[in-house]
Amino acid sequence: MIVALEVFLVITLRRRALAELETAAVVEAQSIAARIGREFMLPRRQDELRDELMPRFEPQVEGRIIVVDRGGTLVADTEGNAFLGTEYATPGRPELVTALAQQRPVSVVRYSDELGTDIMATAVPIIDEASFSGAVRITRSTAQVGANVGRIVFGLVAIGLAPLIAGLVLAFGLANTIARPLARLAEAARRLGGGDLSVRAEEAQGAREIEALAHSFNDMADRLERTVRAQREFVANASHQLRTPLTGMKLRLESAVGDANSEDLRRQLQAADREVDRLSEIVDRLLVIARRLEAGESTVVDLGEAAGTALTRWTERGERLGARLSATGEGAAAQADPTDVAQILDNLIDNAIAYAPGPILIETGRDDSTAFLAVEDRGLGIPEEERTAVLERFSRGKGAPAGGSGLGLAIVRELAEKWGGEVRLGDGNNGGTRIEVRFIAGEI
Repeated sequence: MIVALEVFLVITLRRRALAELETAAVVEAQSIAARIGREFMLPRRQDELRDELMPRFEPQVEGRIIVVDRGGTLVADTEGNAFLGTEYATPGRPELVTALAQQRPVSVVRYSDELGTDIMATAVPIIDEASFSGAVRITRSTAQVGANVGRIVFGLVAIGLAPLIAGLVLAFGLANTIARPLARLAEAARRLGGGDLSVRAEEAQGAREIEALAHSFNDMADRLERTVRAQREFVANASHQLRTPLTGMKLRLESAVGDANSEDLRRQLQAADREVDRLSEIVDRLLVIARRLEAGESTVVDLGEAAGTALTRWTERGERLGARLSATGEGAAAQADPTDVAQILDNLIDNAIAYAPGPILIETGRDDSTAFLAVEDRGLGIPEEERTAVLERFSRGKGAPAGGSGLGLAIVRELAEKWGGEVRLGDGNNGGTRIEVRFIAGEI
């Protein structure tokens, strides 16, 4: 705003200065023309004009004065007699041409090749008692106008910088007053997101909106801490309470296996016993996770180990349904919950067995800063236009057989995103579908 105002003001001042210079030049030229027309009859008294009048005018006018007759020939010049008798009313001097032709004052600003700068040339006709006898021209350099305007510009810049600097200092102070509490609030939010449930925003003094935001943040943190603590206590208590009935169930199943008369019944009871063992392992893992969360430890899982456990868990069922499971790849640590990873593998393997029985490959590994697990089948595959939709809840592919709920892949995506991971669907190396889950790599 300051620059725009000052540019406009400078342009206006320059125009005003040129207008004042033009007015002064016209007045001086008309005064000289009136004196010449009254006392010196051109062309008869040219010598007297050069010898008497011109020396008197020269000190009074800051510029060059010339006199031409009505034909445009130079008859007097304050800079000497070198060009007397020369035709001066030429196209290069339009002010003289116009003044002689139209017999009226003319003032123009033009570039002078002789002086190498802009000049103001003012020409007025010499008229006495309706007798026209020539013209007077005064030329002045506009450099002085530029110098004067330059000094004014310097002053305006100095005047403009003062409020600008004051405004910047004031704005900086106000910005710090607002930014510091917001920066502290952002840091508190970052720590809260990182798991530090005890962090609270400072009750900083400042704008009412910032104070209200800090109060709201602290209320949210209090509710979040109570909720998370309640969840942790529930996980710990439920896991602990489940161990007793699971132990009793296992003892009853073992006793029932020994008393079973039918081989088929014995196999079913043994399968149920294995499921109880699996459930006991899940309860134990929940207890471990609860202790880690209470201690504030990060949860890390070995994807290779999780894949091997899943392979053992699903091999028998896969063989019954015509699927041949295998695992490959190296172990890779990932920042995730072992129970969530086990559920991800169960959902992916279950989908592969149900929709694409045949060879199923479980692969794990590490790539730069990510650890991944993938389940690849050799079925018909998922069309590319459906891959985004099948990750949503209750969404199933157009060619999927009846009976599914459309939740398996949605749960996989939600569990992966819970730990900062992502799910990628693509084509398998030997046809079919490859579903890859990537986590943030960790260290065991």
